[in-house]
Amino acid sequence: MKTIPLILMGCGGVGSHLLQHIVSSRSLHSSQGLCLRVVGIGDSKSLVVVDDLLNKGFDDSFLLELCRLKHGGESLSKLGDLGQCQVFVHPESEGKILEIASQLGKKTGLAFVDCTASSDTIVVLKQVVDLGCCVVMANKKPLTSTMGDFEKLLTYPRRIRHESTVGAGLPVISSLNRIISSGDPVNRIIGSLSGTLGYVMSEVEDGKPLSQVVRAAKSLGYTEPDPRDDLGGMDVARKALILARILGRRINMDSIQIESLYPKEMGPDVMTDDDFLSCGLLLLDKDIQERVEKAASNGNVLRYVCVIEGPRCEVGIQELPKNSALGRLRGSDNVLEVYTRCYSNQPLVIQGAGAGNDTTAAGVLADIVDIQDLFP
Repeated sequence: MKTIPLILMGCGGVGSHLLQHIVSSRSLHSSQGLCLRVVGIGDSKSLVVVDDLLNKGFDDSFLLELCRLKHGGESLSKLGDLGQCQVFVHPESEGKILEIASQLGKKTGLAFVDCTASSDTIVVLKQVVDLGCCVVMANKKPLTSTMGDFEKLLTYPRRIRHESTVGAGLPVISSLNRIISSGDPVNRIIGSLSGTLGYVMSEVEDGKPLSQVVRAAKSLGYTEPDPRDDLGGMDVARKALILARILGRRINMDSIQIESLYPKEMGPDVMTDDDFLSCGLLLLDKDIQERVEKAASNGNVLRYVCVIEGPRCEVGIQELPKNSALGRLRGSDNVLEVYTRCYSNQPLVIQGAGAGNDTTAAGVLADIVDIQDLFP
């Protein structure tokens, strides 16, 4: 039986669903000769670590109780009462993670799984890579930091998986890497990379107010913790930057032209999340509806897309033919078209669900299973 010890950082929407997937997939993985042994789980405040790092993992009842507590807004520190674990609070938890990485990284191997939405994990990620650990990410921010951080994280590319940073559970990055490895030059990428904005655009097309649609998307788990990460185009821009860097473009976020759906006056440094959701969104309804009606009068629809072509990398709303692949896009699906020498007239098209905690967590789990050959 091959065993993958892992530490999970971030046990919110995606992280909790990942733990549930791990539990529900036990019999499947066992039949494949694989065991995922969760030895540590952390959030922004604390870290719980199994008592016996070398031989034990948290049992399934513990993992499910953790999910229940987090869903109810409780602290991880409450899990100390259940036994099985030690509790470390921030900033002590960071040192403990590095201690575990040093102990297990080159002995049994360790998968460090980042399901946070924070840039604070960058420092730890860069160190655990040097300690021989594998890294699996749903968190886009470490890969969209400086070019130096990106290159450091991909120093050992076989030990890094980050499929869920771009397409949730879709095979976007693996497909792109296969094309690159074949020597087939990628000339152009265009697509809808936000399940959230795909859902928003198709819903306002049906005449619903933007404010109503965004609140619904947040309740469905489609948005980032702060919906402005989606509406501002930043979430799509991060995905576009990751793809551009994979293609070899040495660019930073300020190289990308980004169209935001809200003005600077409603930015996070000016307006709180609650105020934006309750008041700010209402002020955006009229402008979006007018743009939808104008596109419809031309027989078109609005879609929020990214375009990567040569030095050009931009994200924003485009008016597209209603009967095109992107124009036909409905709900939270993602569509990505990749044009290469081999896929010139008919592009490689990747399409499917591109949002939701459940879908993203499934993609993370697939990435973890994919690194099993790197473990003894």
